[in-house]
Amino acid sequence: MRRLVRALTTSTLLVAVIAAPAGASEKQARPAAAAWTTAWATAPSAAVSDAEQGYAGYSIRNVVHTTSGGGSVRIHLSNRFGTQPVLMGHVTVAVSAHAGGRRDGTVDRSDGTAAPGTVRNVLFNGKAALTIPRGAEIVSDPVRLRVPADRDLLVTTWTPQPSGTVTYHPAAMQDSFFSRGPADHAGDEAATAFAETTGVWHYVNGVDVTGGPGTVVALGDSITDGVTSTRGANRRWTDYLAGRLAGSPVPDYGIANSGISGNRVLLDANYPNYTIYEGFGPSAVTRLNFDVLERAGARSVIVFEGVNDIQQTPHQTDPEQIIAGLAQITAQAHARGLRVVGATIMAFKGWNSWTPELERTRVAVNTWIRDGGDGQLDGLADFDKATRDAVDPAIIAPAYDSGDHLHPNDAGDAVMAAVVPLSRL
Repeated sequence: MRRLVRALTTSTLLVAVIAAPAGASEKQARPAAAAWTTAWATAPSAAVSDAEQGYAGYSIRNVVHTTSGGGSVRIHLSNRFGTQPVLMGHVTVAVSAHAGGRRDGTVDRSDGTAAPGTVRNVLFNGKAALTIPRGAEIVSDPVRLRVPADRDLLVTTWTPQPSGTVTYHPAAMQDSFFSRGPADHAGDEAATAFAETTGVWHYVNGVDVTGGPGTVVALGDSITDGVTSTRGANRRWTDYLAGRLAGSPVPDYGIANSGISGNRVLLDANYPNYTIYEGFGPSAVTRLNFDVLERAGARSVIVFEGVNDIQQTPHQTDPEQIIAGLAQITAQAHARGLRVVGATIMAFKGWNSWTPELERTRVAVNTWIRDGGDGQLDGLADFDKATRDAVDPAIIAPAYDSGDHLHPNDAGDAVMAAVVPLSRL
């Protein structure tokens, strides 16, 4: 039998960029009140490399964690990197019997068991089965289910037939579960059939709820992906930001995490030899529509990309090229009525590719961000200033360093979230 992907990608990871002064773009139009808010999201980044015929007969129970709650829910599924159409024979959503990693710091890990009475069939145009065309993404009909905020949900897909490659997000930092079938276990309340675990998310890329105030999208790389945060605890900087919003006078916006480890602003993964199996995904400019502009209820985007353009091969040493990419992201977001908050690129001296020349590029891009991005940025999240060392600003402060000198630990993620200007979202 084909092996379901279980491990995270461990190659090069990333960081990001963009910023703005406090009153930069008040003139930009704001989106209307959202009918749907994104409660959870991820960015599909590649096709599973060892599953060219799909997962015929598999029931995959994806565990996701909500940042917003509501009285109805709908599910987004993706075949973005599929080589053939994929038949979704049965899809369900349920509240997990376990809460997961919560904002109060407690961790109640999901094991695939649904809370009693919460399993709901997910329909598409009134039908239980739907074929997703190659390269397409689809959204379900609304499902009546009371979805709590800050809680694990279970989104289960059953794919009865061979389908071509499987679209996935490698760095879930969360265990999900699967059954090799061929029986359909999507409707099971118990976890008995889900005897195997996977460390990635398959097919599912979004969960929307009704009644929320709208969505903040985080466009980023491995730091936004949370690859060095505590596994299963939901301690990415975006999770801490959701907690800040919940405890503030600012509306409790949903957070859509569109981070992809290794992602760049300008170049697709493994440029110039990109394939659908490259886990670092298409460039931020390329995937902007899918992963940011089309998110349900999107009202603002925090752009935190750029370190991989600098530190990965081929190195981009001209800051003007990165700035041009960030400016294009900003322009497109503004054209859709979104605010843009720029986040400075964090220090990475001590990482294996760091050089003084690359440091100069980072500093130059950060200067553009701090200066407001030529007047276009609507807010500044100075992640660099918040996490850098007081003596050597080219390194992450030891208290915030995961140990690899590029990615923050949980404390670093928390201090990043603490400097996001909530009033600019």
